[in-house]
Amino acid sequence: MAKSVLLICFLGVLFTFGAADHSPLQDFCVAQAGSAVLVNGLACKDPKTVQANDFSFSGLHLPGDTSNAVGSRVTPVFAAQLPGLNTLGISLARVDYAPWGVNPPHIHPRASQILVVLEGTLEVGFITSNPDNRLISKVLQKGDVFVFPQGLVHFERNAGTVNAVAIAALGSQNPGVITVTNAVFGSTPDIAMDILAKAFQVDKNIVGQIQSKF
Repeated sequence: MAKSVLLICFLGVLFTFGAADHSPLQDFCVAQAGSAVLVNGLACKDPKTVQANDFSFSGLHLPGDTSNAVGSRVTPVFAAQLPGLNTLGISLARVDYAPWGVNPPHIHPRASQILVVLEGTLEVGFITSNPDNRLISKVLQKGDVFVFPQGLVHFERNAGTVNAVAIAALGSQNPGVITVTNAVFGSTPDIAMDILAKAFQVDKNIVGQIQSKF
């Protein structure tokens, strides 16, 4: 019995480590721009050529352009923008919201997220997995913080009449994003209309109208 418990614990530890970005095996691995080498992350620059600018990014003070269909804009700070992030298992983004703008329901398949409201009022929430599909939501004010667990559908909406701004920190250098509507209605090639009609329990014409927008 004791051996079984130890084995289960050991497998749990292995799973935990396997579910996160791998730890670096050196001080840093600054991403090498333009490298054709494919690794789990990006190829490293020669450490002797690394400079302070490789670990610095400027521009998060600049508002994102929210003049789009959803009224929000994400400004990422990933390894492509900040090469020193490579292999460190973290990333950052600024999110701007026009009044009543939405960051639509989406998923980060490789990262949990913590959101800090810098300006405005945000309604945020995430949905638990099947079978409950429980909505957990809250209205946040300036200075409030909210956490979105890894892999769960979540969203933000500006609940005010002035622009809102938030900073999102993510637990992966490449968290990925799957916007639910874009993925379901804008896939290449399209998912068959009869599949979506049955899944959403609507007429195929409605599915076609939605697909035409993506």
